[in-house]
Amino acid sequence: MRTVRVLSTAALLLGIAAAPALADASPSASPSGDSAAPTSAGTSFRTATEIQQGQQATASASTGDYLYWQFPAEAEQRPTVKATVKLPSSSRSGTQTWQLDVYDGLRRRQACQYGAQTRTAAQGAASVDLACTLRTVRAWSEAWANDPLPGTYYVRLTAVGLGAADLGVPVNAEIRVDSKDMGGAAAVDGSLAEPLVPGIAQKSSDSQTDAPSLSSLKPDTSGWWSDRWVWTGIGGVLAALAGIGGYALTRGSGRPSRVPPGV
Repeated sequence: MRTVRVLSTAALLLGIAAAPALADASPSASPSGDSAAPTSAGTSFRTATEIQQGQQATASASTGDYLYWQFPAEAEQRPTVKATVKLPSSSRSGTQTWQLDVYDGLRRRQACQYGAQTRTAAQGAASVDLACTLRTVRAWSEAWANDPLPGTYYVRLTAVGLGAADLGVPVNAEIRVDSKDMGGAAAVDGSLAEPLVPGIAQKSSDSQTDAPSLSSLKPDTSGWWSDRWVWTGIGGVLAALAGIGGYALTRGSGRPSRVPPGV
């Protein structure tokens, strides 16, 4: 009975310990409401419009324009960028191909893990949807690698291969970024000294005053918690249970009743 009680208590502790890890697998919540979402887009990396994850940003533009947004991403997140371009029902001479590109804080183009990054809209199509799911953001990486790192990410949306007749046609674009927290399974040993945010290392002539940053979006990299702590604890509990079980199997039933004391 004692062994049963020990095993029951251990199972309860395992369930409590695993709860935070299961919570980490859920998509990250929106930090702000859509009421403050931007209604315009930048035309270059330097003028990219800042958006937060979970916001539904919109912009009015013309075919041939380059539309830029920027958003922050933290380590162990896997961002997904979705864009919808609403096309006019007329004034188009043929099909249109739209492309969605994502760049990190060093302006390195990041490959999409999956998603329709480039799509062609038929002549009568009312809209075209694009998506790009990045690889999981790593807290640290080798200098030669092209791994996604914490910091600012840029989104560029534009039509490619347009004919002269289709340039300047008005369109409306919608964009949204959401992330899934991959938890400790994506954790690595090491971290960046600073996130890859433009202007974060700039200093003014006054050593006590920082120069204005090119981006006010900075990911939260101050957290120390990781669900690797949970799984480490679970491993310790399982090792203790194995020791208890081994002892219970090998200690025997004690002195036989037929053997007198002192023998």
